[in-house]
Amino acid sequence: IKNEVDLQVGVRAGALSLPAGEVGTETRSLMEQLRGEALKFHKPGEYKESLPDHSLTEVSPFPSQVRTRFPPEPNGILHIGHAKAINFNFGYAKANGGVCFLRYDDTNPEKEEEKYFTAIREMVEWLGYQPYAVTHASDYFDQLYTWALELIRRGQAYVCHQKVEEIKGHNPPPSPWRDRPVEESLLLFEDMRKGKFGEGEATLRMKLVMEDGKMDPVAYRVKFTPHHRTGDKWCIYPTYDYTHCLCDSIEHITHSLCTKEFQARRSSYFWLCNALDVYCPVQWEYGRLNLLYTVVSKRKIIQLVETGAVRDWDDPRLFTLTALRRRGFPPEAINNFCARVGVTVAQATMEPHLLEACVPGLGTGEAAPRFLGSVLGPSPQKGQHSPPPSPQALEVLVPNFPADESRGFHKVPFQSTVYIEETDFREEVDKGYKRLAPGQPVGLRHAGYVIAIQNVIKDASGHVIELEVTCTKSDVAEKPKAFIHWVSEPLVCEVRLYERLFLHKNPEDPSEVPGGFLSDLNPDSLRVVRSALVDSSVLSARPFDKFQFERLGYFSVDPDSEEGKMVFNRTVTLKEDPGKA
Repeated sequence: IKNEVDLQVGVRAGALSLPAGEVGTETRSLMEQLRGEALKFHKPGEYKESLPDHSLTEVSPFPSQVRTRFPPEPNGILHIGHAKAINFNFGYAKANGGVCFLRYDDTNPEKEEEKYFTAIREMVEWLGYQPYAVTHASDYFDQLYTWALELIRRGQAYVCHQKVEEIKGHNPPPSPWRDRPVEESLLLFEDMRKGKFGEGEATLRMKLVMEDGKMDPVAYRVKFTPHHRTGDKWCIYPTYDYTHCLCDSIEHITHSLCTKEFQARRSSYFWLCNALDVYCPVQWEYGRLNLLYTVVSKRKIIQLVETGAVRDWDDPRLFTLTALRRRGFPPEAINNFCARVGVTVAQATMEPHLLEACVPGLGTGEAAPRFLGSVLGPSPQKGQHSPPPSPQALEVLVPNFPADESRGFHKVPFQSTVYIEETDFREEVDKGYKRLAPGQPVGLRHAGYVIAIQNVIKDASGHVIELEVTCTKSDVAEKPKAFIHWVSEPLVCEVRLYERLFLHKNPEDPSEVPGGFLSDLNPDSLRVVRSALVDSSVLSARPFDKFQFERLGYFSVDPDSEEGKMVFNRTVTLKEDPGKA
């Protein structure tokens, strides 16, 4: 099996690589990119050659239907790597007119919480996919136990008393109980089920050698932990090696798609279905998706939360899906990113900016409605212009999408006092600087006015706090070198600006970060502007609403927002040359 299936995976899955696609171009879905010669998986009902030595005792009752599954463990929040698995499993089924299950691998009750079940389904649906059915490994505990008894009766499993530390690694000593009589193992397994053994005192092991050389993987272990769905009914729980392929068999999965690290489990996957003479799906492996400058391990994210380095699993500096949503990434950006990465056997490790480049419309500046937006400081300049605008100019109509005015406008107040960015004014003009300075007027974006410096007012320390300017209609004024954004009668809010959480590309690599990933935290990964000034027309926005603040970037309303205090997260910045509008 090993040689033949390796060859098939090498030929078939190896042909799945995709061109990255140019940044800013429209990206087709993952499955659209995998059509034709790029994808040569077996067809349902035509997979006999993919399972050498399998007698096909039981065949699928769905001979012409593609059936896949996304099987997460409900012990943490999904991250960017899971997004690739979601897109691949759901997308492959959808592209072939099939179905995809969301199946929770809930066989470790001590690590599972209801909030994870809820968040996982929420993220799957947020990415745009609806499961054909939501199932749990625990749905099949009775059947799995019945099959375990049958496996023992067939002489393919036995109760073992070796300690966990004894059977760890790749060369553990053979179990002295491997050849114990079938009837004895049946009685002892029943004793395990009745709670007569303590945790670690007995396991049920399968008689096979896996591809990586590990011998006799564990099928059941004792755990005196109530299960969130089955309560105290069980004190023995099946392992992944035992559960996964049998749940796939029960649900008649045709394509068991998993990441490359599970290739070592392929032999046990096929062996177990054969040993029980049940329907056997085909397992296909593909490379994981990783990002630089981050960690996605559940254990390490928990450490970040517990040490206060991040607030929670949805802290926008992380690359969990809940964090990406909170930061403001639309689901289309995640799906586009997965499509550009493609599906290969080799692991893909990508730069975070490639994910940012997948925000729909980012290249055209139309990823979200555009507002004159925010003045972030550090010290916004107050501009008092004279003469004041006419009464007819007290409200300015600003297009939501300047490139397509048919998509509507919003009104912006325009009074005698406006606020501009501190960086949009200099007392001395440098070469190449085109914004406001003495003797160098600028236009106010969308207002129809040009302002020029009349007087500079400073505080006792010499810091500029106010500018008195003249205000001239743009149709009679000389055309300025630049136009700047501004706010009038602004809304005071909090803006959170994010940078990379870690300083090095590979914070988990001891050669790069000898002190461990917790020593590599970027002290400037979060800057909070607590008194930012924003266009008051965003006042009715709700959590996760998205905006482009002119020249500053894309922002999303944070769920921390409350009446009287709005909070915005910066999703991505806009790139521009310093000093140019």
